[in-house]
Amino acid sequence: MKRQLKIYKLHFTSPLHIGDARDDYGISLKTIASDTMYAALISCLAKLGETISDDGDLECTISNLFPFYQKYKSTSDKEAETVLFFPKPLKQTLPTSKKAIEERKKVKKVAWLDAQYFSKILNGEQLFDDESIDSIQGDYLTSKKIDKDFITSQVSPRVTVSRNGQEDAVPFYMDRIMFKDYSGLFFIVEGDTKLLDKAMQLLHHEDVGTDRNVGNGFFEYEKSDVSIDIPDDADYQMTLSMFIPESKKQLQDMLNSDNIAYDFQRRGGWITTPPHNTLRKNVIYAFTAASVFKSNCSGLETKGLVGVDLKPKLTDNINETKDIENIDHPIWRCGRALFIPIKLK
Repeated sequence: MKRQLKIYKLHFTSPLHIGDARDDYGISLKTIASDTMYAALISCLAKLGETISDDGDLECTISNLFPFYQKYKSTSDKEAETVLFFPKPLKQTLPTSKKAIEERKKVKKVAWLDAQYFSKILNGEQLFDDESIDSIQGDYLTSKKIDKDFITSQVSPRVTVSRNGQEDAVPFYMDRIMFKDYSGLFFIVEGDTKLLDKAMQLLHHEDVGTDRNVGNGFFEYEKSDVSIDIPDDADYQMTLSMFIPESKKQLQDMLNSDNIAYDFQRRGGWITTPPHNTLRKNVIYAFTAASVFKSNCSGLETKGLVGVDLKPKLTDNINETKDIENIDHPIWRCGRALFIPIKLK
């Protein structure tokens, strides 16, 4: 069945650095995780004085931010058509065509599918047949005309200067990504977007990513829709967001199959609220987008913990924290994820 999904498209007008789990400035990720974006939105609402629920619920669920390609800004121009890309599931029906086997290195490199091919794989169709092999453009599978290098990376030297001037400057390198033309990142939203819209109005000016104070992460955004053909029913689900299960029982049921595939990441990072900027949050692990689990479903669903408080407990045993006041607010990490049905053969 056809399903209209509400999306928000972010077009970046300046370079962007997205930190990885190791906080390595020399490497930037090319997408933004749902829990990172959710935390940024909650922070904006707090600055606006909006009332936020006790568990940090924005009354909606969002996906990770995925890439899209767009040549021009004007959508009235045919060449300005937006090509949205979705992650290739970690589990799928294996290709059997002779050409796919011969081109297995090319096939293996594909990480992103356009809406047409994404719909196919959700409905259990063979993804890499002889025709689709010719549609592979680098990391992307699409029959549309795109610049396969629309996301580029640039590593630049930087210097850390001590605040007191008593220490030597320390050089380091920072990797920043840039989007060609009017390309960028988009995310899917399910639920009431009233609070989300308020937060986006501020985040649009505050920007996202690392080192926003030196001009990184500026973006414009717009709301749109995309139509995806999803199965009427399926025995498996694929997550489009970072996912933290609500209970051990829920996870056991979702792992109750040999036909699943998943990955997980350590989530945490630095606290961004003064005067605690030098402190790290507690950490938790979350399943990544594109993970496939066992679960009967017939449409887009949401699962997972709405909010996990990663506020650290400050004690005198932690270096240089004894004079810092305890953090008086929760630090939410959202583990509620969007799931979409997928058929596996």
